Amino acid sequence: MSQPRLQIIIGSTRPGRRGPAIAAWFHALALAHSGFDAELVDLAEVGLPLLDEPRPPHRGRYEHEHTRHWSRIVSAADAYVFVVPEYNHSYNAATKNALDYLAGEWAGKPVAFVGYGGVAAGARAVQALLPVVTALGMVPLAGSVHIPFVRLAFTRDEQFQAAPGLDENATGVLDELLRLTTALNAPRTTAPVG
Repeated sequence: MSQPRLQIIIGSTRPGRRGPAIAAWFHALALAHSGFDAELVDLAEVGLPLLDEPRPPHRGRYEHEHTRHWSRIVSAADAYVFVVPEYNHSYNAATKNALDYLAGEWAGKPVAFVGYGGVAAGARAVQALLPVVTALGMVPLAGSVHIPFVRLAFTRDEQFQAAPGLDENATGVLDELLRLTTALNAPRTTAPVG
C-alpha cells in the first residue's frame, strides 16, 4: 500500500518571508518520519490571483485554468500542513485566498499547522484558521507547531535553526497526523447495525 501524500503548504508569499526555510525544515522531518510521501507546495509559486471565480467553489465548476491547476494540486493530497505567519493577530491573506478558491478538494482531509511569529509564536494565526478549515470540512489536529520570535531562529546567513524540543514537537504532530490520516482513509468494513 502506498504512503499517504502530505502537502506542506507555504502560506506566506511576500518578499523576505521566513516560510520557505521553516517549511524546508518541516519537510525534512516529514521525509525522515517516513510515514508520508511529503511534498512542498509554495503559494508564491502557485500564483493565485485574488479570488476571481464567478461561481461558488462548492460547485466545482471552475472557469480559470489557475483554479483548475490549484484544484489538481490540492486533490492529490491526503493531508496538509500549513506553514503560516502571524500578521496582526491572525493569518495572512494569501493563505485565506488559497483556501477559499476550493471546497470539495479539502473536505474530509486532516490538516495541521506550523505557525510562526513573535511572542505569540503564530498561535493566533492557527487559532483563526481553525473555524475556516472546519467550515471547509477539513479535520484539524488538536496540536500544532509554534515558533516564537522567528527572527531569532535564523542565523546570519538566513538558515533556520530549530529551538531545542521543536523537532520532537514536529515529529509528534506528524505521528498524530499520520494516525488521523490512516483512520480517515481506512475502508469502512464494519457491517451496518440493524
